[in-house]
Amino acid sequence: MQLRPNQRLKLDDKDDKLFYAYPRFVTHVDEGFIQQLTDLYRDRLKPNTRIFDMMSSWVSHLPEEMEFDHVEGHGLNAEELARNPRLNHYFVQNLNENPQLPLPDENFDAVLNCVSVQYVQYPEAVFSEIYRILKPGGVAIISFSNRMFFEKAIQAWREASEAQRVELVKAYFASIPGFTTAEVIAQKSTLPNFLQWLGAPGGDPFYAVIAYRS
Repeated sequence: MQLRPNQRLKLDDKDDKLFYAYPRFVTHVDEGFIQQLTDLYRDRLKPNTRIFDMMSSWVSHLPEEMEFDHVEGHGLNAEELARNPRLNHYFVQNLNENPQLPLPDENFDAVLNCVSVQYVQYPEAVFSEIYRILKPGGVAIISFSNRMFFEKAIQAWREASEAQRVELVKAYFASIPGFTTAEVIAQKSTLPNFLQWLGAPGGDPFYAVIAYRS
């Protein structure tokens, strides 16, 4: 799987660091989505393990009762990351400029990415890094809805249907030898589209694509 150059384009092609320069202390999905994600983490993550929260913010949606050995955070706004109480450490890096993570090989039991995969311009490189830093048997959980900063999402995502976006993330995993066949959890919204975009409660669809390092 390789995206064509035009599929990587964003409507706003200015430096991502400018767009994320100011903190946004909001949640970008509704409570229903957050609850489903936390329940998924409760089911798939193990306590006392090492977690990498990629493209994170001021909240990680991890189950409150679960303790981990280490939660490493990453994002583009230091102020948001500093506010996140679950992070033991964090770093700021623009993956669209430099996808290579400053993290050791086989160092994490889980890699999480919540509602941010749509902004990745070089997913082949980023998913290769996810594989590299995962321990054998480690899990990667990529979750998303239908919301986005439209001007910052790549063309391949903007022009795709929700079902096609699921297939896109599955293809990202499939492009890296060594990941298991991706599993999909999908909970489509039952609300009309206009109510979803207005942010009506229960309106956000929930998608998670999950794969393990063999």
